[in-house]
Amino acid sequence: MNRTVPSFFLSFLMLVFSLFSCVVPDPEKVSSPYNHENQWRGKRVAFLGDSITDKRRVGTTKCYWEYLAEMLGLKPLVYGINGRQMSDIPDQAKQLKKEQGDRTDAIIVFAGTNDYMAGIPIGEWYAETEDETLVGGPQKVMRKHRTFLMEDATFKGRINLVMDYLKTNFPNRQIIFLTPLHRAQARFGDDNIQPEETFANNAGLYIDDYVQAIKEAANVWAVTVIDLNSLSGLFPLNDSHTPFFAHPETDRLHPNAKGHYRMALTLKYQLLALPAGFDE
Repeated sequence: MNRTVPSFFLSFLMLVFSLFSCVVPDPEKVSSPYNHENQWRGKRVAFLGDSITDKRRVGTTKCYWEYLAEMLGLKPLVYGINGRQMSDIPDQAKQLKKEQGDRTDAIIVFAGTNDYMAGIPIGEWYAETEDETLVGGPQKVMRKHRTFLMEDATFKGRINLVMDYLKTNFPNRQIIFLTPLHRAQARFGDDNIQPEETFANNAGLYIDDYVQAIKEAANVWAVTVIDLNSLSGLFPLNDSHTPFFAHPETDRLHPNAKGHYRMALTLKYQLLALPAGFDE
């Protein structure tokens, strides 16, 4: 027997499909597309870093932490400052501690791209010596012994200084590092021209070296690292990605609102898999 589907039923199915189809919202027009109950709602989250985090919205009309506030309902506490390197993060953290005390639930650190541009050496995590210790019965033995290198002159030393301060002063808080984004050329004036990441810096290092150091910090310091360098998908070296950055000719370093929105979407799903703190 041949059966035909009534036209009104087909119309109903098309309506349902249109309602549930996935449409990417315009980040400039939609204010709160994903706000729902989650572990981050109402949490006070500090953002430390450089120009991409700065409240002055460098190269954009809206920042990733503003989108995250809408998506997850968190309360951003923003301390990032344009041009800052990893060496400046302890001062931002100290200002956070001074102003907020213990009223911070989580801390997100997003820095490293300016260290690359400045040619800061990567350095080492530890200094290694041979020292006496007690083992077993006990008995005294000589063993290789490593201690953290707390130094401002190298990138790993700077991360050590950051983590030592954060672990000491915020022991029950969720601490998250973000890796730097890919970067293409930028020209902010005749005295501030920055080549794309295919060129090494004056120390002979690539941005990848700084990204890798932050990834290593995850195990060195038992800290969460979200790899925005890969997960965001932002790749300004390709002309097709210029719509996500401030200007195709003069600034493929700073994401624009669409770029920040893409970053926020990536961070949203990563954060939903993490506790917002450890006081529960």
